[in-house]
Amino acid sequence: MAETETGSAKLGQQALVTEIEKTRMELAKTIDAISDRVSPGKVAQRATARVRDRVSQVDPLVGGAIALAAVSLTSYLIWRRLRRLSWGTKPVPQTPGTGAL
Repeated sequence: MAETETGSAKLGQQALVTEIEKTRMELAKTIDAISDRVSPGKVAQRATARVRDRVSQVDPLVGGAIALAAVSLTSYLIWRRLRRLSWGTKPVPQTPGTGAL
């Protein structure tokens, strides 16, 4: 009977050791997952991936309209700037009788 208790005690210890090792491995995986989630580099990578996914899902018609609006606005601003510059280079017309003799 003493041998039976010793054998079962060894089995109980072995089961306990196995359970502890299993728990340690699960804890290590959990800690790795947490550190991966809070790592600034990984957070930035996930955010970049989300933005790329959203941009790729934009309807091409909407994207084209946005691009057309941007080009139109830029063209208008350039045209307005050139028009203002050209006004500054035109000679000022003189009225008759005010010019030098």
